[in-house]
Amino acid sequence: MKLVIITHVSHIQNDNQYFGYAPYVREMNIWLKYVNQVIVVGSLQGNNPTAIDIAYNHPKIDFREIPNFNLISFKNSVISVFKFPIILWKIFWAMKDADHIHLRCPGNIGLLGCVVQVLFPNKIKTAKYAGNWDSASKQPWTYRLQKYILNNTFLTRKMQVLVYGDWKNQSKNIKPFFTATYSENEKETVLKAGFDSNFEFIFVGSLVSGKNPLYAIKLVEQLIKKGNNATLSLYGEGVERIILEKYIKENQLEKYVILKGNHEQETIKRAYQKSHFVVLPSKSEGWPKAIAEAMFWGCVPLATKVSCVPFMLDYGNRGVLLEMNINQDLSKVTEIIKDENLFFDKSKFAAKWSQEYTTDVFESEIKKLLVK
Repeated sequence: MKLVIITHVSHIQNDNQYFGYAPYVREMNIWLKYVNQVIVVGSLQGNNPTAIDIAYNHPKIDFREIPNFNLISFKNSVISVFKFPIILWKIFWAMKDADHIHLRCPGNIGLLGCVVQVLFPNKIKTAKYAGNWDSASKQPWTYRLQKYILNNTFLTRKMQVLVYGDWKNQSKNIKPFFTATYSENEKETVLKAGFDSNFEFIFVGSLVSGKNPLYAIKLVEQLIKKGNNATLSLYGEGVERIILEKYIKENQLEKYVILKGNHEQETIKRAYQKSHFVVLPSKSEGWPKAIAEAMFWGCVPLATKVSCVPFMLDYGNRGVLLEMNINQDLSKVTEIIKDENLFFDKSKFAAKWSQEYTTDVFESEIKKLLVK
């Protein structure tokens, strides 16, 4: 079988290998176990691989480079118009060669892929929609257009669209799905440390406004001001790092809030294992892997009510649904840290739920999509 992947992920070519963002490539490597040939349509950048990049694991990868583009300004939109014919042409010929077409959405390249796949109604297709599928959420028009095309059974045929959450009034194209990081072999009974010495919080994600890391810092800061011995470790990089560093310094939080930067999966895993809480006050998510991963190790999640997060947290039974109001959220967290038994109950429920979603289960579901 020849699988074609249409993706917005930027890649790095190094020593005849193609590297990309580790969570995405790690997932795609599971898909690649069941195909003979792979065509990847995506962009290349000139940097060396970083701690958060890994390589595709397949002997036959045909990488077809396309120019990157964005529509965030008028100038960029005009430039992008001249790139579209090249991108559409390469997507078309890749799809023509395919036995199975796989789209990665949402994204600009995913949108063009959604348009071109209409020309191949008889080819088997899948799409991974990694964003928020909730139709009531506020989203860019390009995202709404992708969702419309994918959900439309006239425009999009022989397609299974993998979405996070189980939403009402969807077409037969739509299949509720999940993602996973850890295997069955890694499952273990989680025994978190008590609150005798310190409350440990962790944030994992890009340091950008959409992930709201500053709110995580302010929440822990308020706990400290109320006399609690709490620390927050933030893993990730992004454009807001300077803002966060300034806030930490101005509020004398250097002893309590630490910016760790990017790290490989094993380091993050160990950090989850020793943390009590994971914080993700994000404005938008699909299936937030940082939450699912931390729950696997018994962290109690503090997360916003976006996408399928309320389902993941069992509407508060497995964690705290943030209101994005410091006083209200502080009250919810304080209730847990004052009652160690309540914390351990939520921790146990979180781990039990997350450990149902292993890479073994994920792989078996992917195999069903590819092997007919």
